[in-house]
Amino acid sequence: MKLPSLQRRTLALIAVIVPLLLLFVYVALRSGPLAPVAVTLTTVQSRAVAPALAGIGTVQVRYLYKIGPTVAGRLQRLDVHVGDRVRAGQLLGEMDAVDLDERMRAAQAAILSAEAGLRQAQARQIFAQSQARRYEQLVSVRVSSEESYATRQQELAVADAALAGAREDASRLRAELQALRAQRGNLRLLAPVAGLVAARDADPGTTVVAGQAVVRLIDPASLWVDARFDQISAQGLAAGLPAEVALRSRPGQPLAARVLRTEPLADAVTEELLAKIVFDALPEPLPPIGELAELTVRLPALPESPTIPNAALRTVAGQRGVWKITDGALAFAPVRLGRADLDGQVQVLDGLAVGDSIVLYSEKALTTKSRVHVVERIAGVAP
Repeated sequence: MKLPSLQRRTLALIAVIVPLLLLFVYVALRSGPLAPVAVTLTTVQSRAVAPALAGIGTVQVRYLYKIGPTVAGRLQRLDVHVGDRVRAGQLLGEMDAVDLDERMRAAQAAILSAEAGLRQAQARQIFAQSQARRYEQLVSVRVSSEESYATRQQELAVADAALAGAREDASRLRAELQALRAQRGNLRLLAPVAGLVAARDADPGTTVVAGQAVVRLIDPASLWVDARFDQISAQGLAAGLPAEVALRSRPGQPLAARVLRTEPLADAVTEELLAKIVFDALPEPLPPIGELAELTVRLPALPESPTIPNAALRTVAGQRGVWKITDGALAFAPVRLGRADLDGQVQVLDGLAVGDSIVLYSEKALTTKSRVHVVERIAGVAP
C-alpha cells in the first residue's frame, strides 16, 4: 500500500529532524552549557612547610655623618667629591679663617710679654724675700727698727701679689690662645671615620651657618635595609633569621642577608612591622641609598601536616575551602588553614585528611550541581 505523498514527506522530515535533534542534545551535553566541567585533581599530602615572609624596604645606612663648621663662615676649599673614599682623619676641606691667624699671633706675642713680666715679678719676689729675711735678722740683733722690717714685709707681700697676678695673666692668655687654636682647628673639616662621600652640600665660596652640613659621609660597612612587613603575615619574624634581598636595580640576583633586629615600634598607619636587614657580605658596587628592595625572610620549618596548593582554595558563600571529590561526587569542604610557604603550599589544620582528592583547577566556576570530568591539564592554565 502506498502512503500518500503528504505522509511520505512528513516521515522524511521526521527522519532528518530526529538525528539533528539527537546531535544537538549530544553536543549540548558534551560541549554546551550542560557539558561536564573539565577539572584537574591533586591529593592532600603530608609535608613540612617552610614559611617565609615577603616584604619591601629601602637601602639605608646606620651611620650618616654630616660634616660642617661649628661657627658661621665662608667655605674656602673643599677637596673631595661625591663617590670619593676617604680615610679617618683625612682633611676634606677648610673654612675661611678670616682674622683668626692674626689673633693667634697677637695672643702669642701677648703671652711672650706676659712671660717676661712674670720673670720680672719672680725676680722682684726673690729680692723682696731676701730683703725681708735680712731685716728680720737685723731686727733680732737690734740693728734695724721694727718699722723698716714692716716695710720689707709689705714689699714682699706686694711682690707675691704681683707674681700671682702675672701668673694669672699668663695662664689666661695661654687659655685664650688655646681657644683660638681650637676655633682654628674647627675650621678644618676632617673625616671622623673611613667612609664614602655621599653628597657635597656646598661649594667653595658659599657662606654656611653653624651646624650646616658641607659634606655628608657614610660608612659603607653600616649598610642595611629598612624593611616593612604586613602585620597580618609577620608572625615569627625575629632577629637572626636568614633573608634574601633583591634590589630593584639587580632583578634575579638575590643577596644573602639576615634580620638584625625588629623594631619595638610598628607603623600604625600602614599596619606594618619594621625591621632592619643586614647583608652577609656588602654588595659590589654599593647600591645607592634609598634604592627599593624586595625582601624574603625564611622562617623555621614547621612539622609535617596535611598541605594543599593554595591554587585549590575557593570561596563559596563566604567560606574558604576546596572542592572535594569522593567516589565521583563533588562537594565543597570548608577548611581551616595554617601557615603557607612561597612555593604555594598551605597547611590544612581542619577539614581535610591526607590522601583526600580535591580539585586543583577547573575550567569554570563549580557548584554543587556541576558535572565534572577529570583531565590531566586544562588549556591556558600553567601546569
